[in-house]
Parts: sequence; C-alpha cells; structure tokens
Amino acid sequence: MTGHHQTLALLLFSGFVAITLAITTWVSRNRRGSAEEFYAGGRLFSPMENGFAIAGDYMSAASFLGVTGLIALFGYDGLLYVVGFLVAWLVVLFLVAELVRNCGRFTLADVVAARMSERPVRIAVGTSSVTVSVLYLVAQMVGAGSLVALLLGRSGEAAQAWTVIGVGALMVIYVSLGGMRATTWIQIVKAVLLLGGTIALTVLVLLRFHGDVDRLLLTAAERSGRGDAFLAPGLKYGGDWTARFDFISLGLALVLGTAGLPHILSRFYTVPTARAARRSVVWAIGLIGGFYLMTIVLGFGAAAIVGPKAVSGSNAAGNTAVPLLALNLGGGADSTGGTVLFAVVAAVAFATILAVVAGITLASSASVAHDLYASLRRGGGQPRSEVAVARVAAVGIGVVAIGLGLLARDLNVAFLVGLAFAVAASANLPVLLYSLFWRGFTTRGAAWAVYGGLVPALGLVLLSPVVSGSPDSLFPAVDFQYFPLQNPGIVSIPLGFLAGWLGTVTSAEVPDEAKHAETEVRSLTGAGAV
Repeated sequence: MTGHHQTLALLLFSGFVAITLAITTWVSRNRRGSAEEFYAGGRLFSPMENGFAIAGDYMSAASFLGVTGLIALFGYDGLLYVVGFLVAWLVVLFLVAELVRNCGRFTLADVVAARMSERPVRIAVGTSSVTVSVLYLVAQMVGAGSLVALLLGRSGEAAQAWTVIGVGALMVIYVSLGGMRATTWIQIVKAVLLLGGTIALTVLVLLRFHGDVDRLLLTAAERSGRGDAFLAPGLKYGGDWTARFDFISLGLALVLGTAGLPHILSRFYTVPTARAARRSVVWAIGLIGGFYLMTIVLGFGAAAIVGPKAVSGSNAAGNTAVPLLALNLGGGADSTGGTVLFAVVAAVAFATILAVVAGITLASSASVAHDLYASLRRGGGQPRSEVAVARVAAVGIGVVAIGLGLLARDLNVAFLVGLAFAVAASANLPVLLYSLFWRGFTTRGAAWAVYGGLVPALGLVLLSPVVSGSPDSLFPAVDFQYFPLQNPGIVSIPLGFLAGWLGTVTSAEVPDEAKHAETEVRSLTGAGAV
C-alpha cells in the first residue's frame, strides 16, 4: 500500500479511537460505580438502541472480513456461513431472549443458578463463558493483524504484533473505565459506520455491473477458474464424506452457538423489561439480515472484480477481500478514490474489531468477577469488590487473547469464530435449555452438561487438522491429528446434551419443584424479574 493509504486510514482510525475514548471518559465521569451500572449499563437502553448495539456486537470481523473472504474464495460454500449466522437469531428470538432477561441478572450463570446449588453451577458456567469469549476474541485479534499487514504492506510480523497489542490495550481501557454503558455506545457508533460502509460498497459493486446480478455471478465464476462449480455446493465442503460432515458440524455450531454466546446474552440485561429484550432482537435481526445480504454481494464482487487469486495472494485465508475490493472500486492503488475508499473500509474494519472485543471482554470479565470470584471467595464478593475484580480480569483476558491472536494469525477469522460457536453450543446451550424447560434438571446435570460439552469440544479441536497434521495448521511441523473434522460441533453438541441428561438421571438430588415453578413463572411472565 502507498503512503497515502497508510496515512489516511490511520487518520480515520485514530479519529474513531478518539471518539470512542471520549465516550468512555464521559461515561466514566458519570457512572455510579455499582455492579448494575458496570455490567448492565443501569438497564436504561431502549429496544432500538440495544438492537443497534446487538448488531454492532454480532457483526464482527468474522462477518465483514472472514465471510466475504470465504465467499470470494469458495463461492456458494462460503455463503453457508451467512445462512448459519442469520438463522441462529431465530433460535435466540423464540427460545432465549425474553426468558433469559426475566430469569437472569448479569450473566448466563444467573439463569442456571436460580434453581440449583449456586457454587458448582457458577464455576462451571463461568469457566465455559470465559473459554468461549477468549476463542471469540482471538478471531478479532487475527482480523486486526490481517488488516495491518495489508495496510502497511506486510512490513513484518512486528507490525502485526504491535497492532494486536494496541487493540488489546484499547479494549481493556473501554471495559475497565466505561463498563457496559460505554461499550454499548461504542457498539452503536460502530454499527452505524459498518452499515454505512457496507451499503456504499454494495451500491458501487452493483453499479459496476449495472445492477445485473446474473452478470456479477457469472463474472465471479469465470474469474475463479472453477466455472459453474463456483456457484454450486461442494467446492469447500463437498469433496468427500469428511468435508460433508464438517459442513454439518459447522452448520450446527453456527445455528445453535449464538444462543450460548456470553456477550450476546449479556446484552439482554441492558433493557428494562423482557418485552424490550424481544423487541431488541427484532431490531437486531433486521439490521443483521440486511448486512449479511450485502456481504453476499461483496463476496461475489470481490471474486468478480479482484479475483480469488489476488485475494488469496494477499491473505491465504481471504481476510483482506473487502479492503482489496474497496481499493479496486475506488479506481485502483494509485488513484485518489481508491486511496479514500480503502482507508474508509480499513478504518471501519478496525472500528468493528474494537467494538466487538470491548463487548466480549466485558462479558468474560463479568463471568470472572460475578460467577468465578464470587463463588470461589468464601462468603462471596460485595458488588463494589466484584466491579474491581472485573476490571482486573479484563486485563488478564486481554493478555491471553493477545497471545493466542499472535499464534493463530494465519487462520480465517470466520473459521475461528466457528470454533467459538461450537464451544458455546456444546457447553452453554444445553445447560441453558435444560434449566429453562426441564422440570427434573439437577445441579449435577448442570455441571455435567457444561463440562460434557466443553471438554470434548476443546479436546477434539486440539486433535483436529486445525492444530496439527496439515500445512494450514497452527503447528504444521507436528502431527497429532486423530479427529478428521475441523469443527467439533457434530460430536460435542450432542455430548453436552447427553451429559446433562446422564448427570440428572444419576443424581441423588431431589429436584426443587417450587424453585422450578418460580423460575417458570418468572421466565414466562416477568414477575419477580430484576
């Protein structure tokens, strides 16, 4: 990239950082310091505001960079990520949003612990939530590294490393100073910027082909070198039965994982009522649905205009397809239009990463303080001490995410998020659904459901081609690959549900009918909700 690209993109990015830091500083001066303020923003956000914030939280680097890159490289099979990410919101809307808002207070563990022995349940669910959050954070860090490598012309790994460290430092500042209120406004600003940038690029792509979508698709297929196969299923996931099972596994993880993501569930506590939570999801579905429809155009546009070879040549995983598309649409590398459009897209992508990591870090630090610390510390923690612990936890989680982000920098960000979704669907969703809908569910069943999904999911990833045994692995020089699939969801998700059932039926604990009845009434009516 030329010096003009670098300077303009860095100026725009610095402007966004300055705005978000100003928001954080303003909020930190006006906060009351209570746990409700830090974790839930005082529950003062409207459904529209929360809907934009949810969209800002969900439309991550995986969506903007990773999914478009996969579509540009694999055509129809990359499109499957879009379907999974969007359909997942129906599960959230009909099974989770309103019930979680009524039953919980700050975290997923609140919902489960309402009718169980608190300590073992909070430790299990808190551990799972932190694990999912860290995996999701790694994907955002990889996206940041990919952008900077493109922006600075791949000037060495040191530039990527310092970028990842800088993103980590900013997210710690956002969370520790501003809490949920600052994080929410950052996500709203980011959602508006991302939707605006995506709309502009989509219009330019369609104008390039005079609104003829057929011509866009045919040109993409022609430039891909794969012909009609680029527009048909099977390019990535249809080679053999292993690839097909990998696709089924990925689909299960994407559709079921959203309902178990801690940073998404925590957003339902920022509105005053369950009805507002449900309306927030409706707003989010509209915004997210429109966004994903546009990523389809951008993905095939990148294939048709830039070409899959150029995309993979810049970044093997395809993470730089959108910036390269913007550069081309603006007139090329040496043009003013290309420079401006590239800089805007790079800045929006950076904004996307910062907003998402702030939300995830807040959710995971809340799990550490509200669930793990309060359970492990004898007598529990007082609200103010919990908030202090959450701020310290944000720093620790940031350090871990930075380290793993540097290790996984060559993997596709959408693929990395798929792993986080698989762990969320395996460990968090079973215990959540059982707690809400199974009258006989017990504490042992809750703990077994979490660990029975979490441990197999992580174990299978470690034994998969993701970590070793292939040129694209984290450790290509060694081979301890014993599980053939890249995504563990098809095995680990059923195991999570099975373990929860087995733990319950083998438990000597007598289910508390009164607590279940109370939870059921609260979840369905909101009576007694915080």
